[in-house]
Amino acid sequence: MRRRGPGRLKRATELFVIDEWGSDSGFVERAWRAHSEPEPFFISVGASHWQIVVTAQRGVTRLTIRGPETRATVTAIPADAEFFGIVFSLGTFVPSLPLARLVDRAVTLPAATPSSVWLDGSRWEIPTPENADVFVDRLVRHGLVVRDPVATDALQADVDGVSTRTLQRRVARATGLTRRTIRQIARAEKAVDALGRGVSPAQAALLLGYSDQAHLNRSLQRFIGQTPGHVVDSSRTR
Repeated sequence: MRRRGPGRLKRATELFVIDEWGSDSGFVERAWRAHSEPEPFFISVGASHWQIVVTAQRGVTRLTIRGPETRATVTAIPADAEFFGIVFSLGTFVPSLPLARLVDRAVTLPAATPSSVWLDGSRWEIPTPENADVFVDRLVRHGLVVRDPVATDALQADVDGVSTRTLQRRVARATGLTRRTIRQIARAEKAVDALGRGVSPAQAALLLGYSDQAHLNRSLQRFIGQTPGHVVDSSRTR
């Protein structure tokens, strides 16, 4: 359940106690877990990475694939639930589930058994925090998860010998987004970090290359769901 208009609600990092860790897999950015909080909604911020989210609630476990998010949205918090997520590296994707179709969407895979789901015609055990890397390695070995290194390199700069149109197409296939949108999301994340460290909105706008403070304000409202003032206030009360 989602709706637009985040208002004064809290972001996930403000509301949840999130345990995060790295991965030995080059296909994975990080993994995390958390528990639901006694709040009905939270702000799901813009994100350039797609992820697998496992939700365990009252004896039922679901596996959801969440695509990249190009705007902040208000998302319902399931009561009495535990969450575990695998965030995949940029340039890593599932060929059978084009990321372009998953932008601003989430797909819950059909259950095969209480502890497994159907993916690409096969039954897969739902991963746990303890076997996340093993789960991803199996997906990679079976060709269900692949990576385009050219698309990854293209996020940093143009690639010699590859046309701009080809780069755009490969980035879109491997991420679901344009290079411009990915960079906008990353800049908004850096702005939140700067504001949290005590940098003023005016200074943050200048340091991060926004045309003015109003541009920073619009960017944060779109991707973070809060104004710079709200971000500053939240950092003071944590």
